[in-house]
Amino acid sequence: MNKIKVGWSEVSITPDKKIALAGQFAERISEYVETPITVTALAIEDGTEQMIICSCDLVSIGKRLVKEVRESVKKQNSEIDTEKIIISAIHSHTSHEYSFRSDSSSFGRFKEIMDSFLPPEKQYQAKVSAKGDDFMDSSEALAFLTERISKAIVEAWKNRKSAKYATGFGRAAVGMCRRVCYSDGSAKMWGDTNMASFTELEGGNDSGIEMLFFYDENEKLTGIVANVACPAQVLEHRMFISSDYWGKVKILLREKYGDDIFVLGLCSAAGDQCPRDLVRWVNPESPIDDPNIERNDYIERDADPSMFDIKGSWLVGKRIVNEIVMALEDVEKTYDEAILKHETMTVDLPLRRVTPKDYEEAVEALEKYASKVADHINFADNAKMHIHTGTIVRWEQQHMQDIYPVEVHIARIGNVAIATNPFELFLDYGNKIRARSRARQTILIQLACGSSGYLPTEKAEKGSHYSAYVSSGSVGHEGGEQLVRKTTEEINKMFR
Repeated sequence: MNKIKVGWSEVSITPDKKIALAGQFAERISEYVETPITVTALAIEDGTEQMIICSCDLVSIGKRLVKEVRESVKKQNSEIDTEKIIISAIHSHTSHEYSFRSDSSSFGRFKEIMDSFLPPEKQYQAKVSAKGDDFMDSSEALAFLTERISKAIVEAWKNRKSAKYATGFGRAAVGMCRRVCYSDGSAKMWGDTNMASFTELEGGNDSGIEMLFFYDENEKLTGIVANVACPAQVLEHRMFISSDYWGKVKILLREKYGDDIFVLGLCSAAGDQCPRDLVRWVNPESPIDDPNIERNDYIERDADPSMFDIKGSWLVGKRIVNEIVMALEDVEKTYDEAILKHETMTVDLPLRRVTPKDYEEAVEALEKYASKVADHINFADNAKMHIHTGTIVRWEQQHMQDIYPVEVHIARIGNVAIATNPFELFLDYGNKIRARSRARQTILIQLACGSSGYLPTEKAEKGSHYSAYVSSGSVGHEGGEQLVRKTTEEINKMFR
């Protein structure tokens, strides 16, 4: 074991212009800033090994962004091994849309295919759009994010000093399954549970919070790492810029421990999770535009405040902070030495495929839909036809590609394992990795160093609907099981 050095940095990615907000079918343009959005970077090294982890208040991290950040860092500081940089997203839907966000080679083909079935006078019409000097377009956003993320990385590396660390654990009710199962074998993301055909929520939830605490040589707290199995999606439909519940976590922790405390929020495996209770459903305070959310017979519930609104994001933040505070109070010993290991690898997974019958049915469905369109199509039409356009895209793709390579990081600090993946990884896969890991704690980071869509379970694929369609991601359950095996194998090699 060697003594560790740790450096922190937080850099604003809050624009001074309006932006397109990523993450929904409906187009949205920001109207104001509810809470600032940032990138937080943590650099750890022991003289022989290094690791830098970034948490970005973004919906996802595309390969193009990763590539450009690493190139920028390399130009600024040759000491940093850019392959040891992990860039992840909290999956906020109230942040930048930027160029080349998706890793899929078929990104952009969805709209092209939909338009190809329509006459010119019925082509896609966006709900809202923006241009002008007071608007940051997606290309400008990519350059802006590259500069800011690379700045945070270089600063964190420069700021590293002798440090100590401790681990912690807590439990908070944050993430809940967002897929509903029905008696006919189908499932639906955001499905209505107030129906006689409702049978169960498709999956479970994980209330556990894995934590790492870092201190300076004098035992003064410098930063907190918290790993929560829920995306930052309370405010996902709103028309403002926000860091969602993680922004509230930072505000509350800094009120207690000081403004110089850093917070690295990491999203664990949570592709089928959300901050909402679909059984005790509470309607949003103001309308939302989401074609997948319908409630025909709303019943008032005594439950959490609306987890679509600002009040809900504060409640989630308070729950997480309460657990962090209790865990910090339980810390009995800190360590200035640790086994530090970090491996980065490319894992080849099978591309999820479609059959000729799937393709033919998709073409037929689009032709039928196009024949009935009375006017221009919009985001709601795109949502309805997403499964069919995605099937055609995959049909094209699978004739040129059968393997989908992904970047994976496996690391160890002391008795804690860290493993990444680029998916919205369904919870069951994360549970399998944690259960089989030989580490005392396992931190899982999804949506890291790539943006590869949902990775559903076999049960979800059979139930279908958004998040489990072929169009929702690049890899299916066979690849999910391979990812579990490979991740577990590599973790356990480090803990022999």
